[in-house]
Amino acid sequence: CIRDRPHPAMAEVKYVHQNVAFDAVDVAAGKYRAINRFYFTNLRKYTIRYELRANGIPVKKGSLTLDVAPQAEKEFSIPVKNVNGKAGVEYYVHFSVVTTQPEPLIPVGYEIAYEQFRLPVEANKIAYKAAGPDLGCKEEGSTLVVSSPKVYFAFDRTSGMVTSYKVNGFEYFDKETGVQPNFWRAPNDNDYGNSNPKRLQIWKASSHNFKVSNAAVRMEGKNALLNVVYDLPAGNQYCVDYKIYPDGVVNVAVKFTATDQEAVKTDVPEDTHLATYTPGKKKEKKDNLEVPRIGIRFHIPQDMNIVEYFGRGPEENYIDRNAGSMVGRYKTIADSMYVDYVRPQENGHRTDTRWVVLSDKSGRGLLVQADKTIGFNALRNTIEDFDAEDSSRPYQWRNRSPEEIENHDLDEAKNAMRKMTHVNDIIPRDFVEVSVDMKQQGVAGYDSWGAKVQPGYTIPANQNYEWGFTFVPIRAKADVDKSLRYDY
Repeated sequence: CIRDRPHPAMAEVKYVHQNVAFDAVDVAAGKYRAINRFYFTNLRKYTIRYELRANGIPVKKGSLTLDVAPQAEKEFSIPVKNVNGKAGVEYYVHFSVVTTQPEPLIPVGYEIAYEQFRLPVEANKIAYKAAGPDLGCKEEGSTLVVSSPKVYFAFDRTSGMVTSYKVNGFEYFDKETGVQPNFWRAPNDNDYGNSNPKRLQIWKASSHNFKVSNAAVRMEGKNALLNVVYDLPAGNQYCVDYKIYPDGVVNVAVKFTATDQEAVKTDVPEDTHLATYTPGKKKEKKDNLEVPRIGIRFHIPQDMNIVEYFGRGPEENYIDRNAGSMVGRYKTIADSMYVDYVRPQENGHRTDTRWVVLSDKSGRGLLVQADKTIGFNALRNTIEDFDAEDSSRPYQWRNRSPEEIENHDLDEAKNAMRKMTHVNDIIPRDFVEVSVDMKQQGVAGYDSWGAKVQPGYTIPANQNYEWGFTFVPIRAKADVDKSLRYDY
């Protein structure tokens, strides 16, 4: 457990071990297959509930009982078919298998299995057209400014960050800490075990002290275009294009260009030598460079700590640990998204997110709508707060002999050895740091002493990537669903 709640990976454990599974036969026609994995129990002992959900909100419910013998399967139908799509709405059928009688340690109504299927229903979005006072653009020293009586958007060439984003006088970014590139995550235990903090250190350097090689702003019709090119230490570029509409909506298009640079060479950790078996331990001819994450981050006022999103949840999940986290509409607060691992590290991520709203109690806030899907974190701390190397704590020396005690090598330990950080070191900040990612690599976990993230869950640096999202100012909760209809 993590203090007062189960470890977030338990959702994955429950899902992969559940004794009832479902397959889609013909989703459009409402036909499915139930698979009984029990060896001695008929499924008629349980109730199967189903829901049709539109963007996570139930619009139709029902239940049924199936007579399926142990280790058998059976096709069945539900009255959910011929659904008419709406722009910006995704439809899922969600199944839940619940107990109808008490069992040892399990009460009546407990969910023992679940699954969901997306309906093949699509509707074209509406091309967005904004109204508002005419925008103007100018350069003020190192700052590029787009403004009108309604909107103020500023980018600073020197810092490489968006320093202000105001709509109707409300500032969305806290203390001039707006959009900035981000490729780093606070190393988790598995990262230290496979030497990622040292191997991929170049991406930490890429997430600070930005080198802007080009920044320009111009008008295109009623909209303003602000284009920024970052030269990264790995020899590639990160291009961020902002399209600012007269009403304050901002579309962000991002491009990561490929690099052939290799990862830093590292020695095999001692723990790996001592381990009896490490999957993927075979020596590679070339140590390919991966990126921990490709994204951006920014700070918002701490009052905007109410988080509602449509994606995988409700618990923390990562791309190699999210099958048990269903796509749904979830609401929480930034404080609760923090997962207090005993040793502070990367935490609180959500995957396959279509959109996320960060708002205050009045409902005023900022919608981040993905072009496709994004991952995100929204926490009351910075990445640096969770990064052991940035702590002033001493390293976690092994100290197994007098010789080791006398010969602590700080240079050798840097980015290779954990520091003695603890959960009590984490103190909430007076803002919320939001990380929005095209993708963050998986957490790995075959072991914590050498196994790398499995192929398919990494982000190879020798490829080009394009992704994007849109900032939409929100005045009230009702604005969210209206905004989802548009193609920005």
